Amino acid sequence: MKKKVVMGFLGTQLDSGLGSGRWEKWRPTVSIAQHEDLLIDRLELMHDARNKPLAERVRDDVAQLSPGTEVRLVEMNLANPWDFGEVYGALYDWMRAYSFDTEHEEYWAHITTGTHVAQICLFLLVEARFIPGVLLQTAPPRGRQAQGIGSYELIDLDLSRYDAINARLAVAQQDAVSFLKSGIATRNPRFNTMIEEIERIAVQSKAPILLTGPTGAGKSMLARRIYELKKSRHQVGGGFVDVNCATLHGDGAGSTLFGHKKGAFTGAAGDRPGLLRTADKGVLFLDEIGELGLDEQAMLLKAVEEKRFLPVGADKEVESSFQLIAGTNKDLRAEVARGRFREDLFARINLWTYTLPGLGQRREDIEPNMDHQLMLASEDLGRKTRMTTEARAAYLRFAQSAEAVWTGNFRDLSASITRLATLGDNGRIGLALVEAEIARLRWQWQATEAQVGAGGVSLAALMGGAADALDYFDQLQLQAVIEVCRKSASLSDAGRALFNVSRTQRSVVNDADRLRKYLMKFDLTWEKLSA
Repeated sequence: MKKKVVMGFLGTQLDSGLGSGRWEKWRPTVSIAQHEDLLIDRLELMHDARNKPLAERVRDDVAQLSPGTEVRLVEMNLANPWDFGEVYGALYDWMRAYSFDTEHEEYWAHITTGTHVAQICLFLLVEARFIPGVLLQTAPPRGRQAQGIGSYELIDLDLSRYDAINARLAVAQQDAVSFLKSGIATRNPRFNTMIEEIERIAVQSKAPILLTGPTGAGKSMLARRIYELKKSRHQVGGGFVDVNCATLHGDGAGSTLFGHKKGAFTGAAGDRPGLLRTADKGVLFLDEIGELGLDEQAMLLKAVEEKRFLPVGADKEVESSFQLIAGTNKDLRAEVARGRFREDLFARINLWTYTLPGLGQRREDIEPNMDHQLMLASEDLGRKTRMTTEARAAYLRFAQSAEAVWTGNFRDLSASITRLATLGDNGRIGLALVEAEIARLRWQWQATEAQVGAGGVSLAALMGGAADALDYFDQLQLQAVIEVCRKSASLSDAGRALFNVSRTQRSVVNDADRLRKYLMKFDLTWEKLSA
C-alpha cells in the first residue's frame, strides 16, 4: 500500500493547548492520528516561528498517539497570513521544491486549520494538481460533548470520478450546444461535431474565432449565440457589437472602428469613442472582415494583440479588452496571397477557424430548420400556421433535391417560409401555395445563375459544399473548364478546345475521355453541365 502523507497548517486556535487540559478538547491536527482505522505515515505541519512551541507540542502529541507517524515541522513565516498573493506564493514555492513520489505515496491536503486564505490556497493547489492528491476535511464530534476524535472526509477534485456530477455536466454541455443551434435538432454529423467543439472553445477561450462560409450560412447568428452563452456563464461583462465591414469605406472606416478626437478631420466636431471601445469587456463581431482596408487591418492587429490602439487624430493610446469573432465568405488564404489581407492578422485570427456549410451541404437539416422558421413566422404573425401533409411532402421533396441550390442559404429558406406562412389562409398552407412558392424559387435561382454565368461559374451551385474544399487554384481552373464546356456543342468539342496543343503530341487522341475523367475528379458530368 502507498504511504499516506498529510500536509496542512497548524491551527493556532483549534490546535492550541500546552497543559493537560488539551486532551479534553478536539484538536483537528492531533485528531488525524487518533483514528484506529487510519495510519498516517508522515505529517507536514506548516507553522510560523512564533508558534513553534505549539507546533512542537502537537508533534509530540501525535508521536504519543501514533508512534509510526513522522511529523515534519515546516517553518513558513508569513508577514500577513491573510494576504492571498503572499500565502499562495509561499505555498507554491514550497510545493514546487517538494519531492512528490506519487508511485509510492498518496497526498492529503488538510483544509480544516489555518486561515481561510490558507485553506483556499491549498484547495487551488490541489485543483491545479500542484499537489497531486485530495483534500482532507476533519470535523469535531457531534453532540454536546466536546471530547472525542470526530470524523474525517476525503474530497477528490477529479470530477471524472463523480458519475452524478458528470451526468449533470454532460446535460449542461448539451443544453449549451442546443442553445448555439437555436434549439434546432440538426442532423448533419459534421455540423453537429463542429458546434460541439465551438461550445467548448466558447466557454474556455477568449482567443479570436474565425467563422467562414457562404453568405446566409448563419455566421452572424452563431456569433451572437456565442456571446449570449459566454454572458450566461459570466465570462463577459460588456455588450455584443456587430459590425459589417463591407459598409466601412475610406477615412470613415478608421473613425468608426477606432474612434477619433475632436478636430481630427473636417467634420469631426467632437470626440468619438469608436466601436472597439464600445465592445470593451464584451464581444466584437466583425462580419466580412476581408473587406477591411490594409491600414485598418494593421490597427486591428495591434488592438487584438495588445488591447490598445490609437484613435484617429489622438496622441495617446486607449484600451479596450474584447473578444474578437470575425466572419467572412472569402478565402482569406487567397486574399493573403493576393496582398489584400495582412498575413500577420490572418495568422492571429486563424487560431479557431470554423467553416459553416451552406444549406445545400446540409440537406438533412432542411426539415428541422423549416419547422423552426415556421414556428418563428407563426410567432410574428400571431397565429399558428401549419402545412398540410401533401404540401409538406412536396416542399421537402423540392427543397432537398439537387434542383434547389439555396444560393442565399438560410436567408432563402427564411424568406420562403415567411411567404408561405403569410399567405396561408387561416394558418393553413396548402399544396397550391407550395407549388407557387417552388415556381418562385426556381425563377429566383435561374436569375441568380444567369448573373453568375455572365461573370463566372457558380461552383457552389454545381458542387454544393465540395466547392469549399478546393484550393483556389483548382477553383479557377475548374471554372475555366466549365465555361468552355458550356460554350461547346459536345464533350468532344470541349475536349478539342481544351487540349488543342497536347492532343497533337499523342498517338491516340481521345479528348472526350480526357475531359470526362477530369470532370469525374470533381463528381461532375457533361450531362450535368450541359443541363
